[in-house]
Amino acid sequence: MFDLTGKRALVTGATQGIGFAVAQLLAEHGAQVFVNGATSDDKCRAASEKIPNSVPVRADLTKMSEIDELYRKTGDVDILILNASIQYKRDWDSFTEEEFDSQLNCNLKSSYFLIKKYASHMMESKWGRIVTVGSVNQYNNHPQLALYGMTKAAQKKLVENIAPHLAPYNVTINNVAPGAIITPRNTEALSDAEFNKRVVASIPAGYVGSPEEVTPAILLLCSDEGRYITGSEIIIDGGMHL
Repeated sequence: MFDLTGKRALVTGATQGIGFAVAQLLAEHGAQVFVNGATSDDKCRAASEKIPNSVPVRADLTKMSEIDELYRKTGDVDILILNASIQYKRDWDSFTEEEFDSQLNCNLKSSYFLIKKYASHMMESKWGRIVTVGSVNQYNNHPQLALYGMTKAAQKKLVENIAPHLAPYNVTINNVAPGAIITPRNTEALSDAEFNKRVVASIPAGYVGSPEEVTPAILLLCSDEGRYITGSEIIIDGGMHL
């Protein structure tokens, strides 16, 4: 089950956290994986060295020119995991125009244009898997993540709208929405004992999750076993959105 031998996968934001864990799992199941990061060739190479049958590809997804260059570097792929995101914590009326644009471009605009670029080959070959990585903040109204939550909610709607157009070609597209997960982005905040206690209290399961608790669902959605799932969402948050 879940055999991805011969498939080519691109995972954005794959140098750490959930993206790295996804890239690792896809490779373990036979896929050749392109490991993308935004800021550093060295970080991409360091992550790729830990993942068998992988290739590092740096690209800043806030810039259209680099999205085009990323496609030139990878060529067509069979699996596209849109995990990269930018998150600024600010009061709702404190975001600068630059912060607004960078979140919107990375979290939403790049998703649309990457799907547009890579879906054509998938449709022609009659096989493809696209997974976007959302957030529990699509549902929860975090006081400092108004824009981040907005971009993730819009990405989910994008998935729902595109899915019917791809389904006749055996190409699926789905969203996975993690809750509080122990990643480098959250490590500093969760190291504060009082904050950690409040977060855990908001999770019915009673603990903060790990990337390895998110990745099995993504593997399912990328496999033949998940072929009948499209336009859907899997929320992996220990019940936090409730």
